[in-house]
Amino acid sequence: MLLDLETLFSDAQAITTSAASTNIVKMANTEHNMPEVAFGTPMPLIIQVVEDFAGATSVAASIQTSATEDFSSPKTLVSSGDIPIADLKTGYKFPINYIPKGNLGYMRVYYDVKGASGAGTATGGKITAGMVAAHDNSYQDM
Repeated sequence: MLLDLETLFSDAQAITTSAASTNIVKMANTEHNMPEVAFGTPMPLIIQVVEDFAGATSVAASIQTSATEDFSSPKTLVSSGDIPIADLKTGYKFPINYIPKGNLGYMRVYYDVKGASGAGTATGGKITAGMVAAHDNSYQDM
């Protein structure tokens, strides 16, 4: 996978509690009425575990957008749903393969860490997430 620093949300970001991605990506200049930068072409995305998770029960990844860089009113476009910690081993890819439509100007990934009684704390786990040129599907079963 080729990742570009300009479209990288998380670079081996440690996810110990619920938090937004380290980086926010400005998707388009909404002042010029161009909220959809890909004009209907799906933009490939990867959200991949790069260090095994431990210490929580699940993690969910969501793609959020906002009209302002401070994300004072974030809008969630899609969520992976809760992924059990037992599945979150190095190499695991969250089931969000493309940036969804609905861009308001800025995007980020939000990670929701859960424990047995709601909000949780992980003792280990890192994620790299960003837009990619294409997906490598050569490993999939035919």
